[in-house]
Amino acid sequence: MRYNKYSKVDKKREEFPQGMIVHVRNDNVEKAIKVLKKKLLKAGVFQELRERQYYESKGTKRRKAKAAATRRYKRKMQKRFEEHGY
Repeated sequence: MRYNKYSKVDKKREEFPQGMIVHVRNDNVEKAIKVLKKKLLKAGVFQELRERQYYESKGTKRRKAKAAATRRYKRKMQKRFEEHGY
């Protein structure tokens, strides 16, 4: 059997656009913009833009990641101490 690059799966992919979709209902563009902003925030687009604004060396990225991990750990331990007392 020969491989067909135009199979049914490929046709289905062409029907749906790639990326993020926000539907505008009742001509309410402001609401659609709020929904889009929320989706972009959840996807981390704004954070990535902020990170890419200036060049950061690998060492700086590593130090920031380590500091963030330390903060997460301390927060977790503080929460555990408050809930369980140890």
